[in-house]
Amino acid sequence: MGVDRRNFLKTLGVVGSTLTMAKSFGASASDVKSDVEFDGILFDSTLCIGCQNCEIVCADHYGLPQQEDFPEPGKKREPNATSRIAMNCYETSKGEMYMRDACNHCNEPACASACLTKAMLKTDEGPVIWREEKCMGCRSCMISCPFDVPKFDYDSPNPIIQKCRMCFELLQEGQKPVCVENCPAEALLFGKRRDLIEIANARIYADPENYNHAIYGEHEVGGTGIIYLASVPFEELGLRNDLGTVPYPEYNKTFLYSVPAVLILWPAFLLGLYNAAKERLTKKQIEEES
Repeated sequence: MGVDRRNFLKTLGVVGSTLTMAKSFGASASDVKSDVEFDGILFDSTLCIGCQNCEIVCADHYGLPQQEDFPEPGKKREPNATSRIAMNCYETSKGEMYMRDACNHCNEPACASACLTKAMLKTDEGPVIWREEKCMGCRSCMISCPFDVPKFDYDSPNPIIQKCRMCFELLQEGQKPVCVENCPAEALLFGKRRDLIEIANARIYADPENYNHAIYGEHEVGGTGIIYLASVPFEELGLRNDLGTVPYPEYNKTFLYSVPAVLILWPAFLLGLYNAAKERLTKKQIEEES
C-alpha cells in the first residue's frame, strides 16, 4: 500500500517546522552574552576569621532568621530555605580555615538555562536573581545547579526559592553587597570580575608562599562571579574540583538538540505517516465501492 505523496510531504513540513523550533529553543537556552562587565566578589579565605558577620548582616537585611549553629570542623553547613550564606570550618593541611558557601553567580548559569519561565535570571550586571512572580515551583534550578545552591521553602504556601542575589537591589543604587560592606577582616572584595581576577593574581604573585597558585571560579563551569583564593588546594575547603570548564548550559543545548528529535519528532513523524496511509486507504475503499 502506497502513501499519498502530498500528505507525506505535508507531514515532513510539520516535522521540519517542529525541528526548526526545537533548534531555535536550544540556541536560546544559554543567555546571549552582554557587553557589560560582570560585577563579582573575591573571597580570600586566607583573611577570613570565621566571625559569621556576613551571615548575620545578610539575614538581618533580608528579614531572615539568624542561624543558631556555628562553623565546626567536620560539620557541613549549607545555605537553606531561610539562609543565603553559610560559613564552614575545615581542618586543612595548614590548620583550621574557613570557606564561604553561597550562590556563585555563574557567568552562564545552569539554573537560569533550566528555568522555563525565566524566574531565575542572569542579569546584565552579573548577579543571578530569582523572581518570585515568574516562578511556577518546578525546582529545575535546584536540580541543574552544580553547586547545589537554590533551596526550596517547603513550608511556604507559595513557591519560594532562596538564594543569594548579590544584593542586586543595592547594586542598582550604587552600593555594595551587605556581606562585603560589613566584613571586618576584609576577606570579601566587591568589584568588576575582570579587576578582581587581576587583584587575585597580584596577591598570589606578591605572596606565593601564602597562596595556592590558582583562582577558583576563574574557569570552573565557564567562570563564576564569586571567585576564591586559598592557601591550600580548594578541595580541602570543600570546593568541587570535578566540574570542568564547560558552562553547564552547553550540555543543555546538546540535550535540546537531540532529545526532541527522538522523543517528540519521531512519534509525530510516525503519526503523520499513519494518517497519510489511512487517508490513502479510505480513498481506495471509496473507489472500490463506487
